[in-house]
Amino acid sequence: MGEVVFVGVGLHDEGGISLKGLEEVKSADSVFIELYTSLLPGFSVKRFESVAGKDLRVVSRKELEEGNGEVVLRAAEKGKVVLLVPGDPFIATTHIALRIAAEKRGIKTRVVHGASIISAAVGLSGLHNYKFGKSVTIPFPENFSETPYMVVAQNKGLGLHTLCLLDINVEEGRYLSIKEALEILLKIEVQRKMGVVNFGTLAVGVARAGSPNPTVKAGFVEELLNYDFGGPPYSLIFLGKLHFMEAEALMVLAGAPSSVVELVE
Repeated sequence: MGEVVFVGVGLHDEGGISLKGLEEVKSADSVFIELYTSLLPGFSVKRFESVAGKDLRVVSRKELEEGNGEVVLRAAEKGKVVLLVPGDPFIATTHIALRIAAEKRGIKTRVVHGASIISAAVGLSGLHNYKFGKSVTIPFPENFSETPYMVVAQNKGLGLHTLCLLDINVEEGRYLSIKEALEILLKIEVQRKMGVVNFGTLAVGVARAGSPNPTVKAGFVEELLNYDFGGPPYSLIFLGKLHFMEAEALMVLAGAPSSVVELVE
């Protein structure tokens, strides 16, 4: 029986994989990659194949989720398989089911971690990681949910920041924008009236974290609604209570207004 090695590719292009991850790819019998759980704006399958000296088999959501990853598991019964995953393999994806299925079949599994949006967005903003509460995904309007609003409310009540990941559908080329995400939350505010998100709320928009040209902008929601963040993927951070160094970082690194110091406690 072989093994499945889950390897994180990082956040932007083929250069985001670690040296350890690349070693695993080069020694694998079969290499699969999924490109649907997150957008890798600069990734090229051909360039990766050239660097790694291996052919890549792109697997779809249907094959990994509806098909229970059988295409990967069958290959792993015969030898070493690497499954390349955007970001860090088990942070914001659903591949834990595949890992459990492999182990139940007696197929060994290992993980080679990669850069994650959860750490990258926090680092780019200059905020302190330990000041964050529960993170949440804001879905497309057709999958409307008040959960993101309530999570932001809960975290704010505890003085904590909230990282909001914005919905994507790579296969359809759809990416929820920061403007659309804010509009969804503002509509919920009209109904809930809890004072969680309004035009005067300070937030941080992040685009293309992990790329050579990320955009990080802190400002009032009214300003962020019309700010040009460039291309996807996107995320949003809503602020809780700030340490004085966090406030300074937001002003220096993300162009926050001086009034951000009012959140310092």
